[in-house]
Amino acid sequence: MSEEFKIEIIDPEKLFFSKEGITEAVVPAYEGEMGILKDHISIISFLKPGIITIYAESLEEKFYVEDGIVEFKDNNLSILTSSIFNLKDAKKDKLQDLLNLAEEEANNTEINDQSKYLINQKIEVLKSLN
Repeated sequence: MSEEFKIEIIDPEKLFFSKEGITEAVVPAYEGEMGILKDHISIISFLKPGIITIYAESLEEKFYVEDGIVEFKDNNLSILTSSIFNLKDAKKDKLQDLLNLAEEEANNTEINDQSKYLINQKIEVLKSLN
């Protein structure tokens, strides 16, 4: 009996990533890191800035995501996001630029608590990647 499911990650421009045969996915949900395996209960959740890790038999992919919605239903994982990139393609200067921009945003005294929380999450993740 197969222990695999399908994943699709969609950004505003295209189908970013699609693969069958996924054994596990770990996503940065608001509730915390969420591991998803085959036959997981149906869920819909928001994503916070973090790393999506995808595991298959001979594959491990890691993606940085800033926001989005994740849905798992009938062994299909769908992730909709406005900003994503593969970490293996990430250059140090791009990560540093994102970190600098996030730190500038964090210094804005006019942002609300929710925005401050998300920016702090983003800074924490980007620092861990550098």
